Amino acid sequence: MAKFQIIVSDTKTKTSKATVLEGPKAQALIGKSIGEEVEGKLLGIGSLTLRITGGTDKDGIPMRFDIQGGAKKRAILSSGVGFKPKTEGERIRKLVRGRTINEDTFQVNSVIVSGESEKADKSRGPEGTRN
Repeated sequence: MAKFQIIVSDTKTKTSKATVLEGPKAQALIGKSIGEEVEGKLLGIGSLTLRITGGTDKDGIPMRFDIQGGAKKRAILSSGVGFKPKTEGERIRKLVRGRTINEDTFQVNSVIVSGESEKADKSRGPEGTRN
């Protein structure tokens, strides 16, 4: 069975929360790609809508949006995820993963698109103002 650590970032409160998904909840992510939106109810984290923004495998190899599939590939990179050039125009061949989530993915990064975060719900009073 698949097991993922999902990092949910909230851009409004500028916080993030890590959750471990196992079993059928993790199976809902298999086959999804970077940029797709997922309902939080499928993952058991409430009424949120999440957009997948990236991830890594167990060895720390990052996922890239421009590589198809979920396998490891050696790609020539000039910038972006997985490579930070030291000089202008530098290119190097690096090992990266494709954009599709599969069994080898360990960490999935996501951002809240719509819905209220659990932390924001707890900090609000009955009139919707902060306590």
